[in-house]
Amino acid sequence: MADDRPQSTLPTLHDIALIGRATQQRAVVLGALVVAEGFISAQALHKRLVADGSPVGLSTVYRTLTALAEAGRADVFRDTNGERLFRHRPGPDHRHYLVCTECGLSLPVESGPVEKWADRIARTSGFANVRHAVELSGICPDCGRRSAVRERTR
Repeated sequence: MADDRPQSTLPTLHDIALIGRATQQRAVVLGALVVAEGFISAQALHKRLVADGSPVGLSTVYRTLTALAEAGRADVFRDTNGERLFRHRPGPDHRHYLVCTECGLSLPVESGPVEKWADRIARTSGFANVRHAVELSGICPDCGRRSAVRERTR
């Protein structure tokens, strides 16, 4: 999957401490997420870790990714099958992405109006710790062209 960010640095102990007790397994999962390109599923990340010789279990990967998302250190996107995909968030500010359902290309999108709306709803409702998720998906121009070519050649 394409990644529009500059290469991030490896996680610090502070990053790991945000999700609970600092363990070697959590550090390995976080490090793998940091260097992954774009959004990735827990299963795909686990497969990479196993291929690299890491003894981290799939349940540890799921728990760590979920904890990262809850701590605001990972963005989450659901693919067309409903599977959660994760992307490292280097800072506390989350972003929204437009994700191609064919190739996985992810592009950050301007989300100021969404953030203002969510803040207003939180203020006027009296709710605390309001979170939101906005998922935008479609077919990128390259995949759209490939699809059109396939249709013409049928």
